[in-house]
Amino acid sequence: MNANKRTAKSGTRGVTLRTAGLSLRLDVRGAVVGLLLIALALVMGVVLIGTGDFPIAPADVVRTLLGDGTVAQDFIVNELRLPRVLVGLLVGAALGLGGAIFQSISRNPLGSPDVIGLGQGAAAGALTAIVLVKGDPNVVATGAVLGGVLTGLAVYALAWRQGVHGYRLVLVGIGTSATFTAVNGYLLTQAQQEDAARAVMWLTGSLNGRDWDQVWPLLAVCAVLMPVALGQARNLRMLEMGDDSAYALGVRVERTRMVLMGAAVLLVASATAAAGPVAFVSLVAPQLARRLTRSPGPNLLPAAWMGAALLVTADWASQRAFGADQLPVGVLTGMLGGAYLLWLLVTERRAGRI
Repeated sequence: MNANKRTAKSGTRGVTLRTAGLSLRLDVRGAVVGLLLIALALVMGVVLIGTGDFPIAPADVVRTLLGDGTVAQDFIVNELRLPRVLVGLLVGAALGLGGAIFQSISRNPLGSPDVIGLGQGAAAGALTAIVLVKGDPNVVATGAVLGGVLTGLAVYALAWRQGVHGYRLVLVGIGTSATFTAVNGYLLTQAQQEDAARAVMWLTGSLNGRDWDQVWPLLAVCAVLMPVALGQARNLRMLEMGDDSAYALGVRVERTRMVLMGAAVLLVASATAAAGPVAFVSLVAPQLARRLTRSPGPNLLPAAWMGAALLVTADWASQRAFGADQLPVGVLTGMLGGAYLLWLLVTERRAGRI
C-alpha cells in the first residue's frame, strides 16, 4: 500500500484527514465560520477606514492600501485611520481570545475578564498613573498592564484551594471587581479637574486618536501570546471535562491552567492599555462564536475573530449613528453587552445553572 495515500473520513462534527501516518480532524463548520468572521472583520475594517469627515469609497481604500492612492488619501488612510482600525482588530481579538480562555477554565459563561475584575484592575493601574503620577500615555499604558497583571495574580491566589475551580474563580473575581470599582471611584474624587476629565475619557474605552505607537506593542504581545494560548487548546479542552479527567489523560493541570491564565491576563491587560476598558467584548465574543460553530471546546480562534469583528463593527456603528469621535466605542459595547448579560443570566437561571 502506498504510504503517502491520503484518505478522508466524514463524521457528524467534521472530517478526518489521514496522510503518511498522520491524522488531522477538521471541523468543517468551525472552519467556515472562522473564515467568514475573518472576512467580516477585514471588510468592516476597510469600511471603517473609509468612514469619517472625509469619506473614502471602499475601492479607493483598498487601492490606497496597495500604494495606488493620491497623496491626500495616503495620508488619511495610512497615517490617520489605518492605525485606529488595526488597534481595534488587535484589541478585539485579544479580548475575544482572553475571554474564551477564562470562560473555558472556569467552565462558566460568566467567567470573563469583565466579570472577574481584570478590566477594573487595569483601570486602577491606569488611574493611579493619571491621578497620582500624572504620567504621559506611555506611563498610563504601563500602569494599566501592571494593574491587570497584579489583579490576575490576586484573583488566582485568592481562588486557589487545592486548585482553581470555576465558581470560586467567578465569585472571587466579582468581589475583586467590586473592590477596584470603589478604588477607582476614590481616585476620581481625588483628581484635579483636568486629570479627572482625562481619566473619565480613558475609562469609557475608545479607539479615538490611536496611532502607530499603540499598534506595534500590542501587535508584539499578540504575536507572542496568541500562539502560546492556541498551542494549549487541546489541553484546555481536556480541562473542560474536569481536573480528574484531565489528569487521567496526561494533562499537567495546574501548569496548563497557569500558562493559559497568564497568557489571557497579559492579552486582556495589553488590550486595555491600548484602548481602555472596552466593556463586554470578552464576555460576548466567545459565546457568539460557540453558538455559530456549534462545536464543543473553547473555540479559541473563532472567539478571537469574533472579537475583532465585533469591535470594528461597533466602532463603525458608533461613528455612523453619532458622528466621528462623538461616541466612544466602549459606551456602545457596554450598552449592548449589558443587555446580553441580562439575557444570559435569565437563560442560565431557566436552565438551572444559577
